[in-house]
Amino acid sequence: MRLYAESGVSWAAIGWGPVFALVGALAELVTGGPVHVVGWLLVAAGLCVITMPWVYARRRFLSLEVTSEQLRQGREKVPAADIASVTDVGTPVGARVLGGGWSVPRKYDSLPVQLADGTVVLAWAKDVEALQDALDRLVRATPGEA
Repeated sequence: MRLYAESGVSWAAIGWGPVFALVGALAELVTGGPVHVVGWLLVAAGLCVITMPWVYARRRFLSLEVTSEQLRQGREKVPAADIASVTDVGTPVGARVLGGGWSVPRKYDSLPVQLADGTVVLAWAKDVEALQDALDRLVRATPGEA
């Protein structure tokens, strides 16, 4: 059962390019100049093509999900049984960031999570309070918590 999730970015971001091209074509039409339909179609297609890898990467590496079985941050998965606490956990210097990055991604907030073996790692989310609430519910629901 899914308790919380963030996608990283919506697939709708791919539509930004065609919208930009449409605005450009309409601007040409309104100003009375020639409308370069083929050019604007190429611009729309080109912007879609260069946006797709960006959307794919953000959805793969910046998505997170808390289910009744695990916490997934990017490509890293932490089983529910390995999460000991998310309340009153201090952040030690050099704590490992979940998801494989060197630091918490920009525009994301960090949440220290104590694992069953006593180590503290940093989870991250745009809405860190919702993540903490979901992880707290997960810890309370997991049998054999530390």
